[in-house]
Amino acid sequence: MSKRNLLIEIGLEEMPARFIDDSINQLASKLESWLSNQKIAFNEVQSFATPRRLAVLVTDVAERQEDIHEEAKGPAKKIALGQDGAWSKAAQGFTRGQGMTVDDIYFKEINGVEYAHVKKFIEGQETAVLLPELKGLITGLTFPKNMRWANEELRYIRPIKWIVAMFGKEVIPFSITGVAASNHSKGHRFLGSELEISSPENYQDELLDQFVIVDTEKRKQAILSQIENIEDDNGWVIPVDEDLLDEVKNLVEYPTALYGKFEEEFLEIPEEVLITSMKEHQRYFPVKSKDGHLLPYFVTVRNGDHQNLEKVARGNEKVLRARLADAAFFYKEDQKLSIDHALAKLKNVVYHEEIGTVAEKTIRVQRLANLISERLGLNAETATAINRTAEISKFDLVSQMVYEFPELQGIMGEKYALQKGESSIVAKAINEHYMPRNAEDSTPESDTGAVVSIAEKLDTICSFFAIGVVPSGSQDPYALRRQATGIVQTLINKQWSLSLELLIGLSLDLVDESGILKRTNKEVYEDLAHFFGLRIKHLLQEHGIRYDLIDAIIGSGLRNIPGLLENAHILQVKKEELGFKESIEALSRVLNIAKKAEVRGDINPELFENDQEQQLYQEFLEAAKQAEEGISGSALYELLTSLRLTITEYFDHTMVMAENQDLRQNRLNQMSALATLILKFAKVNDINVK
Repeated sequence: MSKRNLLIEIGLEEMPARFIDDSINQLASKLESWLSNQKIAFNEVQSFATPRRLAVLVTDVAERQEDIHEEAKGPAKKIALGQDGAWSKAAQGFTRGQGMTVDDIYFKEINGVEYAHVKKFIEGQETAVLLPELKGLITGLTFPKNMRWANEELRYIRPIKWIVAMFGKEVIPFSITGVAASNHSKGHRFLGSELEISSPENYQDELLDQFVIVDTEKRKQAILSQIENIEDDNGWVIPVDEDLLDEVKNLVEYPTALYGKFEEEFLEIPEEVLITSMKEHQRYFPVKSKDGHLLPYFVTVRNGDHQNLEKVARGNEKVLRARLADAAFFYKEDQKLSIDHALAKLKNVVYHEEIGTVAEKTIRVQRLANLISERLGLNAETATAINRTAEISKFDLVSQMVYEFPELQGIMGEKYALQKGESSIVAKAINEHYMPRNAEDSTPESDTGAVVSIAEKLDTICSFFAIGVVPSGSQDPYALRRQATGIVQTLINKQWSLSLELLIGLSLDLVDESGILKRTNKEVYEDLAHFFGLRIKHLLQEHGIRYDLIDAIIGSGLRNIPGLLENAHILQVKKEELGFKESIEALSRVLNIAKKAEVRGDINPELFENDQEQQLYQEFLEAAKQAEEGISGSALYELLTSLRLTITEYFDHTMVMAENQDLRQNRLNQMSALATLILKFAKVNDINVK
């Protein structure tokens, strides 16, 4: 069968760089799925993208669909044929739906029953006839933000300017928003011109002749190579932020790296401010010396060739100079701001209209952080640092520097706190309490920063849940999922055995003076417990834990989070060992029957009727004692599974649901007590051992 290459290019006005990678991946995936569903054979799908185009090249596409030979199963023979031997309506409907007649029916036995069958043959269509359907695929792409233009109804990422659609050398006939598909593309906006694509396989080379590198990876490598050349020529170190590099590669079609400089006096501004201004506002790469000091230079990437680079550098220097002058002014003005005055200003900063001001939030965080500190038993020095950190953690939000560069919150708080005479522990913790800021960020290193980080994030999550703002689907405008994951990761990295259930109760003020959780506001509490459970479930999935083991771990309650992770890994390993099934079945039987206890009381050994009851009771007492002494993890698992034979003997000789009410209740009490011990490890009756 002969083959041709297929090329689709959607020419657009400049797209936002951050949307390009996902958009081209979506186009390539949809086209690959369409070809597969249409049973059109192909070899490889290659994707290309620039700020002005999304393109896909598919090699060795078959000229026609595959012919289909298939067997369709219909109703049973006794339904297909009436008693008089005539075909039933069911048989006639079956064949009509397959495009056949009752004359094509034959019977085939399956599991002792004969069923009507027909053999179908569907001749494949010419690929060229089907390809105009790609119009729907193109218009069906989805984007984070869309727009309409002129009088068109189509909502799209940007207005469509041209469409290349070629099957071999032939143009695929369709049009979108008045733009007809053709073999005409456009080169670089300033260096290139309109061109005619001779064939799909020549697409890359012919665009390159017009100063467009359509392969995103080649553009990325070109930028890296040019940056390395600048490094070597000048003896510099140019740290390349991967996210910034990915954005820059999608801002240009023909990259050329160059460098400029700025006045050394600006180096008096904190390094983080300079780098943020360069990266976030101008998409520049900062330059450092071999020993790691920031230098008064920057690297940028122009969308063009090497002509007039000196003039381009001067233009970028002028823009950056204005940015840095503003930053220097803000930094100087912030020196006049005292911490007390900043805290007073927070009373006028609304955090959320239903939650209150930032000052009110700070008071809640301070209270919660102190409660957490008490339960961790931290020393007096750390407790004092936690209290002070929580009190002033948000003071930098009213600084001019953070107002201009919100991404520097915490970072400037640390620097300003040191300048105002705060201890290095408190200053560092002010910065750390925002951590982890993203999925790649680390958790707080210091105990002070970790406690305030947990308290701040927990207050945010619980406050929004309390007013009914709960993440749903992909909607999470306040990043509550990320913050919950940050709490879980911090507890794990610190190996703190704090109960998440207790932390939620503390934040919702559901814990009385004796430390007991009150179940008022039950609905919000349960929603939060479920929400955190999903975060732990996701974490365990990332660790490769089997789904039913995850359910068993989470089902035991959100207590010691590092312990939950440890127990999950224990089960993941133990499930392959001999005797695992029998042990889990024995422990599960206890949990299942314990659910029948409507009330729970003390166990009365005087009501035991056999040795097996007494034996289980004695072993339970010893196990409970060890659990009280802090046994956990593998030791607790081994202790529980060592009860298997005793539990089996117990059930072989004891009817828990005895007719005598006192006996029945005493035995249920024993099962409930043992179930509580088992649940310290996992809700094992959720484990699939069949």
